Amino acid sequence: MDLLRTLNLNDRDEIAAVYADAVRSQARALYTAEQVEAWANHAWQGEGLDQALLAGQGLASLSSATSNASIEAFGVLDPIDRLSLLYCRGRSCRQGRSGQLLEGLGQLARKGGCRQLRTEASQLSRPLLLRQGWQVEQEEEVLFAGTAFVRWRMIKFL
Repeated sequence: MDLLRTLNLNDRDEIAAVYADAVRSQARALYTAEQVEAWANHAWQGEGLDQALLAGQGLASLSSATSNASIEAFGVLDPIDRLSLLYCRGRSCRQGRSGQLLEGLGQLARKGGCRQLRTEASQLSRPLLLRQGWQVEQEEEVLFAGTAFVRWRMIKFL
């Protein structure tokens, strides 16, 4: 695969679409309809994605090497020691994209002097992160987009 590139602010609309598609296409078996819609709609509300793109470092997994390639998955470190976003379109999941993004983001973090990464994982991402060597530190309940969610604080040593 190996079709990664750096994200930039111009990618905002496309990554918001990936974000919403990922939640709607993959989270329905794990969350209530209310949770799925609150989470998916969050991509289009507020400045969270803009701030992550401006302050963080991100990578996109592309559909092809052509100039009109679409973003199929993306991940963002914000700050450099925290995985803040990791999303993949439903049509492109289970192709190794998230694993490749995690490896690339881990390399960016190591170059930035980090010895470990941290994140807050959803029910959707926790199994993937566990397979990638992450460890659960604690379970917590949070209010996100006006709806209660359970998530897990996780770490990975680099």
